[in-house]
Amino acid sequence: MIRPRLILLAALLACGVPLGVAAADPAPVVATDTGPLRGLLADGVREYRGIPFALPPVGERRFAPPVAQTRWGGTLNATRARSPCPQVVRYGQTDASDDEDCLYLNIAVPAAPAAHGPRPVLVWIHGGAYVGGSADIYPLAYLARRGDLVVVSINYRLGVFGFMTHPAFEADHNGALGLEDQREALRWIRRNIRAFGGDPQNVTLAGESAGAASVCLQLAAPREASGLFQKAIIQSLGCTVRLRTQAEAGATGRAVAARVGCDDAATALACLRAKPVNELLQAQVAVGAGDARAFAPSVGSISTPRPALEAFASGDIVRVPILNGGNRDEMRLYVGYEVAGGKPVTAATLPERLSALYGGQAAKVAAEYPLPAGMAPPAWLGRIESDYLPGAPLANCLILTTARLAARHVPVYEYEFTDPDAPPVMPDPGFEMGAVHSAELPYLFPHISYNHRIDGPDVPATSRALSERMVAYWSAFAHTGRPDAGHDRPWPRYQGDGDVLRLDPREGGAFNAWGTHHCAFWQSLYPDALP
Repeated sequence: MIRPRLILLAALLACGVPLGVAAADPAPVVATDTGPLRGLLADGVREYRGIPFALPPVGERRFAPPVAQTRWGGTLNATRARSPCPQVVRYGQTDASDDEDCLYLNIAVPAAPAAHGPRPVLVWIHGGAYVGGSADIYPLAYLARRGDLVVVSINYRLGVFGFMTHPAFEADHNGALGLEDQREALRWIRRNIRAFGGDPQNVTLAGESAGAASVCLQLAAPREASGLFQKAIIQSLGCTVRLRTQAEAGATGRAVAARVGCDDAATALACLRAKPVNELLQAQVAVGAGDARAFAPSVGSISTPRPALEAFASGDIVRVPILNGGNRDEMRLYVGYEVAGGKPVTAATLPERLSALYGGQAAKVAAEYPLPAGMAPPAWLGRIESDYLPGAPLANCLILTTARLAARHVPVYEYEFTDPDAPPVMPDPGFEMGAVHSAELPYLFPHISYNHRIDGPDVPATSRALSERMVAYWSAFAHTGRPDAGHDRPWPRYQGDGDVLRLDPREGGAFNAWGTHHCAFWQSLYPDALP
């Protein structure tokens, strides 16, 4: 399935570590409140890798909130990436990990002195469906250097270790320990980033896919997250998608516990803490089979106090400027995986597929979306799903609903990435993929790679100007809260349907994404999900 230069697996599914780094000069030693550390200097960027921000979540700290890092002895050698959090190989392409000692972060800083005081800080949360991914797969130097930013990427616990809900766990943070890890990383950054030349009062929290969902949930918990960041970037995730309650999600946790022989309520917590990492990972795989969001955070604790839809509608959110958007063909990636896995989509089978996806609304969907002449049926199915799919967090109409609700309370800048020539995310499935889920990532993180063996592809020559423009927008937003500040290409603040910026090398400017994606039609079918 793998062609080395074509692997760019969606970050929703991604995990792994990057290629090794060539020898480089040491960066200056930096003093932090947890001890001094030394990084490396290369290509005009100082990088510090594998910095622990919390104690290893092992033993009694497994299934408990993170504990702040204590001082280490001597000078920490922060020149190499550390382990991803426990996860399995997915789709035969990503790296596995069984190391719970994984709560680390990485920092990249331009080596040149800052021109105007401390630099803005951009903190990146990786994707991976809450069961995979790593801070280490993102090359940070390009964004740091071109954007004049301090860029930080962070790890957090995943799957059964970070997002499993169970009745035996502490109620305040049940089902959301990974979110608490993110907050602990942000607290470490707030205390220490000035030592790296960063401004602790100008932090942008950013993420893609499950990382974007994490940003959503931090925004929706103002009592826990206020003051930890001053701006937010949400890439490819509709914040308002419904999450399970603690009671609903507890069934998954009980199933995992039963599978490993920990179904006695009185001893479940001690039993689960004693189980080997790989035994719990295999139970996670078995219990979560067929449910891509089996280990998404649950709602109803202090960590996740209320549904994001309710929080965004009421304005009970962290009130900061938001840059929000997605990719035109998000869901074509998953149709591609199905086709590659032997589940073809033809004109004859398309009605059956629509019925499976949309139930009693399938006939209306088919009438709204007649198959265009010359369009491959799987590409058309992917386009329909990308507009709206019940329960799917990647749908464009859900992403736009997030903008509509948030814009009532805070400045919102909305985009849609539409480059049809984006680097391929998977081997050619036999139909046009377009701007699928995660296709925009190499425009911000060139050569992003999802395992330690393969260097990801660069953007095509025709798209490099778009990459430079996107970096300029993202960094201007981090500097000022306005993505077009200091640039001659305007980006309107989102105030209505026509205020969505198209990111495309051939055509740009604002357009009416709500109309393009038939969102009024979908709203008529699913008014509760698309208010």
